[in-house]
Amino acid sequence: MSLIIRPALALDVSSVYQFISELEEEVFDFEVFNKIYVHNLANPDCHYFLAFDADECIGYASVHAQWLLHHCGKVGEIQEMFVKESYRGKGIGSLLIEALFEVAKRENFKILEVTANKKRMDTHRFYESKGLLPTHFKFVKKYD
Repeated sequence: MSLIIRPALALDVSSVYQFISELEEEVFDFEVFNKIYVHNLANPDCHYFLAFDADECIGYASVHAQWLLHHCGKVGEIQEMFVKESYRGKGIGSLLIEALFEVAKRENFKILEVTANKKRMDTHRFYESKGLLPTHFKFVKKYD
């Protein structure tokens, strides 16, 4: 493998769309997805990274930051992280999360958070192995 991690570009939208659709087990409206993607790429508080093996896009991770009163500083939250199934267990997730950790250090985040669906037990173990602690519950109300 010849792995590289790089910031996402506008032309990467199809790969990111495919990954997020698989991650969420949902087909999203591509036009709406693309508008949000381009909007977020222009936001200095949104950071998107892609993993490549040669020319093949094999993974994606994102972190969004915001200034929160209850932390009296900048907080980052990992929004999405995905590695193609055939590449899982090969260190790709570790490389992607290291890119997010570098953003957190560079931008002086007070904390870096992540929420993972209760059913993703392997994901929970992965994040804990990277030093993220399960300190909170997340409660959700949907508006569809």
